[in-house]
Amino acid sequence: MVVLAPRARRVVYVALFEILAILLSAPILVFLGGGSAANAMTVAAAVTALAVAWNYIFNTLFEAWERRHRTGARSVRLRVVHATLFEVGLAAAVLPLYMAWYQVSLWQAFKMEAAVLAFFLVFTFCFTWCFDTLVALPDTSDRMPL
Repeated sequence: MVVLAPRARRVVYVALFEILAILLSAPILVFLGGGSAANAMTVAAAVTALAVAWNYIFNTLFEAWERRHRTGARSVRLRVVHATLFEVGLAAAVLPLYMAWYQVSLWQAFKMEAAVLAFFLVFTFCFTWCFDTLVALPDTSDRMPL
């Protein structure tokens, strides 16, 4: 098992996740959007950039809100709200991109985003499980980080 310092672990996780996300979501976008693979790779890369930026912005704002409201540990309810708000915000950024790039209606863009979201629900679960199997969680390791 690989042992990494917490910051290095997060960077490796995000880098691997997003590279695989681009490679695996592009075929879905080819199928849904009817474009070429190169076209879909461009859109997938743009969506990835949006997702990474939105993740940083959203979590910074959400954590500031948590500090102001002294919510303590995140309850299941708060986690559901967090995930829902994140996805709604990301969709608000992605839908116009799909509409402009593929020249489709809002409804068609919404269906595309729903399919991609369903894929990412499964992908995130599987990727995180595999990653956690290969790379030790920082607080469970008794070895020195690399």
